[in-house]
Amino acid sequence: MTVNPPPAPTPSAPKPERRAVGWAAAAIVLAGLAAYHGGFGGPFLFDDVGSIVENPTIRHLGPAALWPPAGGLTVSGRPLLNLSLALNYALSGLGVGSYHALNLVIHLLAGLTLLGIVRRALRPRPEAAALGFAVALLWTLHPLQTEAVLYVVQRAESLMGLCYFLTLYGFIRATEADASAPVRWFAASWLACLAGMATKEVMVSAPLLVLLYDRAFVAGSFRAAWRRRRGFYLALAATWVLLAGLVASTGGNRGGTSGFGIGVAWGAYWLTQFRAIARYLALAFWPHPLVFDYEPFWIARPAEVIPGAALVLGGAALTLWALRRRPRLGFLGAWFFAILAPTSLLPGGIQMIAEHRMYLPLAAVLAGAAVALWSAVGGRAALALCLAAAAVAGVATARRAEVYRTALSLWGDTAARRPANAFAQNNLGRALFAAGRVDEAAARYAAALAADPTDAVAHYNLANILSDQGRLPAAIGEFRRALALNPGLFEAHNNLGLALARANRIPEAIAEYEATLRLQPDSFEAQTNLADLLGQAGQAAASLLHYREALRLRPGSAGAHENLGFALAQADQVPAAIAEFQAAVRLAPDDPELRSNLGVALQHVGRAAEAQAEFAAAARLGHPNGVDKGRP
Repeated sequence: MTVNPPPAPTPSAPKPERRAVGWAAAAIVLAGLAAYHGGFGGPFLFDDVGSIVENPTIRHLGPAALWPPAGGLTVSGRPLLNLSLALNYALSGLGVGSYHALNLVIHLLAGLTLLGIVRRALRPRPEAAALGFAVALLWTLHPLQTEAVLYVVQRAESLMGLCYFLTLYGFIRATEADASAPVRWFAASWLACLAGMATKEVMVSAPLLVLLYDRAFVAGSFRAAWRRRRGFYLALAATWVLLAGLVASTGGNRGGTSGFGIGVAWGAYWLTQFRAIARYLALAFWPHPLVFDYEPFWIARPAEVIPGAALVLGGAALTLWALRRRPRLGFLGAWFFAILAPTSLLPGGIQMIAEHRMYLPLAAVLAGAAVALWSAVGGRAALALCLAAAAVAGVATARRAEVYRTALSLWGDTAARRPANAFAQNNLGRALFAAGRVDEAAARYAAALAADPTDAVAHYNLANILSDQGRLPAAIGEFRRALALNPGLFEAHNNLGLALARANRIPEAIAEYEATLRLQPDSFEAQTNLADLLGQAGQAAASLLHYREALRLRPGSAGAHENLGFALAQADQVPAAIAEFQAAVRLAPDDPELRSNLGVALQHVGRAAEAQAEFAAAARLGHPNGVDKGRP
């Protein structure tokens, strides 16, 4: 086996080169800001809701933020990602602007780190700086990166990518002849690797890729690399212990969403990945059309696999050959395949293709293409072509960023690209419903069910529209279909209860609320709804119990205090009812109905002067006659 000899000591970069690198870095940052500024107003989307909006562990910037919720959320088992979201929450609460800003900062830092990696990897070649600039600029502006940057919770990908780049960059700096403090750089590389393991599981290949880089660019052979830096590689391997613990914390299969224990046939999933990787490579060179969400698909006929399999297996074979004969070229192939390996080999039943998975592998594709272009046409012409391609990419990214500005535009674009995607049609329906376009929303839910009749959520969403329109028998039927497909959909139980109550089918409604609470004991709505019906059915003690539980869940809710007050009054516990009405008024002093209800309760126990004061306050606030007419 032939090996590359260790490179000659690399002299420090002269001042003109450092100045040029500074200008290159500034250009990357400015170009990135220009390309992505249009996406800053985008809302939280899809997985953002569970991982950010409904995530209690990010409410305080402290140790609790390092313990994200378990299960299948994007933040599950990823403490550094969760901590970064807690930082945003501390800065702006649920104001989405700071989240987008930090995502872009992470992406720009990753682009700058890539500049440093390519430039230093190719030194002392004279075109190293220009090649590094071209690759980093193209990578930063490439439209294929938009999902990892603009979809907030996919910071998992970009933050892990930054850590991956920093791991390699720290190693490169530590091994350069002019490194003033190699121990410091080795420590930085190790810390970046550890941080990446705490961000996303794809980081698993980083220690191996550093070893491959050492063999190809520094030591010249695996034996020499291991002999010189054995301790460092053992330290990098030790970061797998953290990753293993974090994977175990999610059940070993990310809450049942991916892995070998989720009921998806391994071979069937692997066949889909030939098409997926071929799609990724095509998008690297022609990023259109981009799709936010690809529907799940399976390979029905063996012939469907042949084109993608030929491309992928051919590329893998070329990589193996190059790792022996052309180690630097082999390193690029290994970078591409190793980083895609976790998501390509571990089965998943939801996403066979996800564009954010190309965040890091794209660097190898662009670096290989740039080097080939330099060799083919020469430095100046190659740089000009790369700059032209970067300009086109920047414009395409800016246009793609506009699609992320609203849920309606994003899901509309996705449904247009993939009309058979039931998930996209369903989410487009939700966005239309939120915009008040109810008939259009119903049509999208119907399209989702036409694409996938087993979509429980689409049945549930359609049922909600039918219920709002007063079409109770049809709504009840759709709710029951949703629950037949997904008995654990607690929201469907609750809303079925509401529809049954409106249809005066009280015992059935009570049963649905009880089913909701068996699945979700902390449902404030179900506790309140059940308490209301139990009160109507004359079960005062049980009603009080559920009203008190609702108040425990939302102690700051004026409505919860008011409901408990009415229940206490009906149970002839008027002094206790007055205390609850007073608590409600303290929380919402400008609510005329609360004032009036308190006045009625005070009048009932003979506290006439206080009652009149509350009636007067209610009248000033606009209540008719200062007396509650709806709930005496």
